[in-house]
This record gives sequence, structure tokens and C-alpha cells, in this order.
Amino acid sequence: MRIDRLGSLGEAPAVLRALTAATTRWGLPPPAALIGEWFSSRAVIAPTLAAAPVAAAEVFDVPAGAGEGPVGGGWFGYLAYPDAGADGTGPRVPPAAGGWSDCVLRCDNDGIWWYESLTGAELPAWISDAVTGAAAPAGATIRWDDADRDAHQRGVAACLDAIAAGEVYQACVCTQFTGTVDGDPAEFFADAVARTAPARAAYLAGSWGAVASLSPELFLCRRGELVTSSPIKGTLPRTADPAALRASVKDVAENIMIVDLVRNDLGRVARTGTVTVPELLTVRPAPGVWHLVSTVAACVPAQVPMSALLDATFPPASVTGTPKGRARELLSRWEPVRRGIYCGTIGCASPVAGAELNVAIRTVEFGADGSAVLGVGGGITADSDPVREWEECLHKAAPILGELSAAGQPRARTTAS
Repeated sequence: MRIDRLGSLGEAPAVLRALTAATTRWGLPPPAALIGEWFSSRAVIAPTLAAAPVAAAEVFDVPAGAGEGPVGGGWFGYLAYPDAGADGTGPRVPPAAGGWSDCVLRCDNDGIWWYESLTGAELPAWISDAVTGAAAPAGATIRWDDADRDAHQRGVAACLDAIAAGEVYQACVCTQFTGTVDGDPAEFFADAVARTAPARAAYLAGSWGAVASLSPELFLCRRGELVTSSPIKGTLPRTADPAALRASVKDVAENIMIVDLVRNDLGRVARTGTVTVPELLTVRPAPGVWHLVSTVAACVPAQVPMSALLDATFPPASVTGTPKGRARELLSRWEPVRRGIYCGTIGCASPVAGAELNVAIRTVEFGADGSAVLGVGGGITADSDPVREWEECLHKAAPILGELSAAGQPRARTTAS
């Protein structure tokens, strides 16, 4: 593997803009980016990536590396949430897509950028020229329509009835904002990351469209035999006292139920007796909100392929419910439309550094036709209040959509230009 020190190139959104402009000039596929807290770094960017549709069983199909530090390259992609909505319509974008990159640009925690190549290839001149220059923000606007508050309220009410009947203990009921984008989705992503600094942001694009994820949540981290998952359950707006999360019976119960579900999921493929909970009910900030976060860890044999690990754990526990199978069945009736990439996963699997995948929440799915879809939702328990659950959806959506009315009517979000 080749590793070259590039020095201080600036913040990750600016580097992504520069690479996007260069790939456009050269007629290359666009870059893919992971920005925030990925692979013990600030950013990992594939300078150009042909992200094409693939079979769901093929995503992240890379032997699990165990190293700390360099990433070198790997498979970047996504796996969409698999279930349809009540209308039964098919996927808007491919259910799974991604591609392989032999090299990456990685920004370490000191702000120093590195060129890393699995094949030992030298830094291409076009990449060097791109990152030593600067690309001015091009501007992008998404004009959002209203979300269907009444449909969401009906879904929450139906969930409360199912809980009372003993069918489920908890479920994550979601809604959607739809809109149209004027400009490059990469520009929207770069601006949103710069404004909100999410921990698990990810960007990927292809002829099918693009996905811009501003997620705060880790779905799976795999380093050799160690697998960890950090589910988020429990939310308050940033204007509230974060101590109220730990004092909330509803939020604590919701988090612990999902922790138990993650323990069960990982236990299907883990070595017996190795599933632990090293972190429970930690309050952490995220764009616009406070969250309760826990971490579950397990030892999974290295010979277990990613397809088997995903079969045991996907879709992520925090966006489904308990018990997971019945919750998914009911959610397909309660939610009018398919979630799509929202509530799926996006990330990278490297033969050197292992795999890291987010939970694709706070995520905008862009179609090739210029459409934009933002999903948002929250966990429902026996003492949930439908009005407060709708307000929680708005708090989560606000950093992406801008100002919202109580009815969920957004203003257009315009990036710098």
C-alpha cells in the first residue's frame, strides 16, 4: 500500500467540492465521501467512484480488515430499507448500489490529508491539481412540499393500539418530505455537512441519482472479529435540558428495548458469551437535537461474511421495532410509502481498516429526475403522545429543511452560492 502525506488541504466539504468539479471536467464518475467520525478520521473520500446497482447480497462483501489508521480503499455503497409501504410501489432508486475504489483521500484527526492506495499507484495528477485549487460553492436549492401529518398521526395511533394489544412493544413510525432539487446534490451535501457537522455523514452518486446522508448513528463497525453497534433511541430538541433525556421513562425504556434487540441480532452470529453492552444511555448532541446512545459489542468470527452479518442485523434495530419481524410487517401497513434508502445503511468496507456503516437517517434520496425525498420518524412506546411524536419528527428534520411550521410546512433550503 502507498501512503503519501498531502498536508492541510482544508475542510472536507471543500475538498469534496473540488473533486466533484474535477470529475465533472474530466468526465469521470463523481466522488463518494464519508465525513464526520469514520475510521478514526475526519473524512474518507473516494476521488471517483462508479456506483452502480448491485445485488443486495453483494454489498460490503470485503474480508474484514482489523487495522487502525490507513483505509487504503474499499467498497463504498448503500443498502436500502427492504420493505414496501402500504401503497405497494416499487423502489425509486436501486435497492443496493456501490463500487470499488483502489484509493482514498483521508483526513486524520489533526486535519492532515493523506493519499492512500491499495495498489501502490501514485497520486494521479488530476487529483493533485483538484485538491490544491479551490472550487467555489455552486449553490443548490431543494423546494420541499408538506409532509402528511394526518397519515403520520394515524400510524402512531395504530402503533399504540398494537402495543396495547401486545403485538409489539415498540416501533419506529416514519413520514416523508418530498421535493425537487435545483443544482447538484453534492453541493447540497457539502453545505449541509459544513452547517451541521453530523458524525456519520455519507455521500454517494451514480446514474440512478444520489444519496446525501447526515446521519449521527453508527449501525455496524467491524474490525477483525470485533463488531460494535451504537443504536440511538431518545430525542429532545437542542434547546431542552439534556439531563431530561436520562430522566425520561419513555426515552430510557425505548433505548433499552432497542439495546436488547441489537444484542439479540448480534447474538445470531457472535461467539457464544461475547455479546456485551460497554455503553448504556449516554446523552450526545446531534444536529438540532440531543440523543440517548448505547453501544453493543460482540466477537463475530472473521470467516463470517458480511452478507451473513447483515442477514442477522439488517434493517437496523433502531429504525424497526420489537419484536423486529412483527414490527416490520405492521410498519408496511402503517406507513403510506416505501422508505427507500432512508433507514437503510451507507458506508465502506476496507480490506485494511474493516467496515463502518451508518444508519441512513437524516438522509435525502435524490432521483435521476431531480426528485428529493427525506424520511423522518421516531420510536413509539406505550406512553407516546402523537402530537409530541410529530414535533420530534420536525425537530429532526429542521436542520435539513430549514424553518418548519407546526404542521410541517418547510421553506426551501438554499445553499451558499
